[in-house]
Amino acid sequence: MTMLEELHPLALRIAALLRQRGEKIAAADGATGGMIAASLLTVPGALDFFVGGGVVYSFRARDVLFALPREAYAGMRGASEDYALLQARAIRDNFGAQWGIAESGSVGGSRHPSGAPAGSSCVAVVGPQGEWTRVTETGSDARIANMEAFTRAALGFLEEVLG
Repeated sequence: MTMLEELHPLALRIAALLRQRGEKIAAADGATGGMIAASLLTVPGALDFFVGGGVVYSFRARDVLFALPREAYAGMRGASEDYALLQARAIRDNFGAQWGIAESGSVGGSRHPSGAPAGSSCVAVVGPQGEWTRVTETGSDARIANMEAFTRAALGFLEEVLG
């Protein structure tokens, strides 16, 4: 079973929760490399609840997707709660959704630009009822396994917040 097949039931539950509310979400994937968005897009008719997003893997991508001045990031480092919250707010607002989810992490295999330890990820979810964050620590430098673990954690957290 592929990871997308594994996560499909979770994506279906998230879709049902958003559709019940008549609300939409935008996603900013970081270390997850697009797998949050890809998982949500396994749901037929995803346009009902998913407006888009992007992979934020460079400063250029960050600048384009979020349209925030560089000063907005002053004092922040990647893979942190404040950084993920800023990105979740920006992706929600820039895409005109009620909800935003953003993941920022260090998957390993190379040095993270901010010095964040490998196996560390923060996901932020923002919506009409508030803002939430969760940190996931795998303690591993296994890049692909971390990408998968961070995606599972982010989607599980999103379901929890929506429920």
